[in-house]
Amino acid sequence: MCIDIISNNKKDVSDVRVIFVSGAHTIGMARCTSFKQRLYNQDGNNQPDSTLEGTYYNDLTKVCPETGGDNNISPLDFASPARFDNTYFKLILLGKGLLTSDQVLMSGNVVETMFLVKAFAEDDALFFDQFARSMVKMGNINPLTGYNGEVRKNCRVAN
Repeated sequence: MCIDIISNNKKDVSDVRVIFVSGAHTIGMARCTSFKQRLYNQDGNNQPDSTLEGTYYNDLTKVCPETGGDNNISPLDFASPARFDNTYFKLILLGKGLLTSDQVLMSGNVVETMFLVKAFAEDDALFFDQFARSMVKMGNINPLTGYNGEVRKNCRVAN
């Protein structure tokens, strides 16, 4: 279940802050269903995502076959899956972001986003500092409660 914390009120959740907290993907796993489209049909043309690095693509197809295997898992950061570090950003620079939302940080052609990915890849202390600040700021967002909010049964769809 997901808790819907977005309201009609303006909250200070900038695109930059989202980049900072995307770094949480340095730990954790994703089910095949979360990234299968990148391997087999990214743009609806039965082709893989062109931003995926070739060897990484081949490795992922072994974990996540075109049919079946939906519950198979892969680390979000295969280089250091159990360590909170800036390797996630280094992998994105190499075309090895697991989720579309990860790789688009580099391939989305937004200069500020690409600059931050490179900066965090080069300077773990900078990433740690900005991540901590962003988590505190996001933790101070007042969630909607009672009849003003909802606990979603499916995170992608309002009830």
